[in-house]
Amino acid sequence: MSTSFIQYFQNLEQRPLERLLLLVAGMLLLWILEGAIPLFSLTYKKTKWRHAGINLSLTLIHLLIHTGFAVFIILLSDAAKKYEFGLVYWFHASIFLTILISFIALDFFGGWLVHLIQHKTSSLWRFHIVHHSDNNVDVTTGLRHHPIESVLRGVFFLIGVAVAGAPVYAVMIVQTIFVLFTQFTHANISLPKQLDKTISYILVSPNMHKVHHHWQQPYTDSNYGLTLSIWDRLFGTYKNLDPFEIRYGLDRYYPNEEDENLGLLMKRPFGKIDKESARYEDGGTKKLEV
Repeated sequence: MSTSFIQYFQNLEQRPLERLLLLVAGMLLLWILEGAIPLFSLTYKKTKWRHAGINLSLTLIHLLIHTGFAVFIILLSDAAKKYEFGLVYWFHASIFLTILISFIALDFFGGWLVHLIQHKTSSLWRFHIVHHSDNNVDVTTGLRHHPIESVLRGVFFLIGVAVAGAPVYAVMIVQTIFVLFTQFTHANISLPKQLDKTISYILVSPNMHKVHHHWQQPYTDSNYGLTLSIWDRLFGTYKNLDPFEIRYGLDRYYPNEEDENLGLLMKRPFGKIDKESARYEDGGTKKLEV
């Protein structure tokens, strides 16, 4: 692997605008594909642009938070190098193996595990609802996260960095892959059925992830993977459902008609709960099971 390639990603965290351009380029490409080969004919509350505006507002906040986490990533990576701590150093990994180990560790901790915990912990689920409340899942839905969830994901991402002992260049490469792949799995695109199925044996395919956005449990509580599908298959959280049986949104917890209300999406997770009725004061229900 060339030195120039590694050097490019080594300093990428210092160029946030360049990272944003990579995200925008991937999003625009998939947006075009959504128009050419759509999976569903989505019915937006007002327009696709308004829907995108709500999601991209949350995306921008998410990216700003994770840009701040770059400081901690650098500190952790430098400490791992200094003390030779982490899988990368214990295995005396080559550059390629370093990237692979970092990818697997970050995908598990920063992708699958944190996602599972959010679904199984009521106090965290209330923030993750913001992501699931979208009734029109498309490429803009990928980073539709409440700021509190963004912080939580950042913490678990740091755990992955520490376990792997991942150097900065590996983190930046993996993080770029994650962002682009998140856009891909949420995009409203129709792939040939066999191609999608083949992809899903190793990686999370668009149809596989769409099952996770089905409005009813137990489908909502399945297919937690970010890029690798092996975690769901290994830990028994994989589920299959024909994409044309999928309906987006939530059957409780948040009013589907308010999925584009940015102010409510931001403040609703902080609402007080009547523990006996398991309802928010404004009438919405809340998941209590842990």
